Amino acid sequence: QVQLVESGGGLVQPGGSLRLSCVASGIPFSSYIMRWYRQAPGKQRELVAVIRSSGSTNYQDSVKGRFTISRENAKNMVYLQMDSLKPEDTGIYYCNAEGPVFTSSRSQYWGRGTQVTVPS
Repeated sequence: QVQLVESGGGLVQPGGSLRLSCVASGIPFSSYIMRWYRQAPGKQRELVAVIRSSGSTNYQDSVKGRFTISRENAKNMVYLQMDSLKPEDTGIYYCNAEGPVFTSSRSQYWGRGTQVTVPS
């Protein structure tokens, strides 16, 4: 059974930092592309950051220079370090896994999300 469990969300003042964590089980973690998405109230879910099995990363323009995605394959963990937080970063943050990358038939899995609130 595949599980993705996020943690680390909370209430933080503008300019503050949070570190989100996601632990995966039931998948060959190192062979999966890992992503963080977020969904603000009344808006569609959007991609925030991605880290591939190679370690290469990409970010949404609005978080470049402020957020850092990383992974620790030995612990089946992916992280999102969020600095200089803004009210527009408020939302539920979801961990997503896609893979395995060595197959043509990939699966996707989602966590239940963790709430991040940055008051204005």
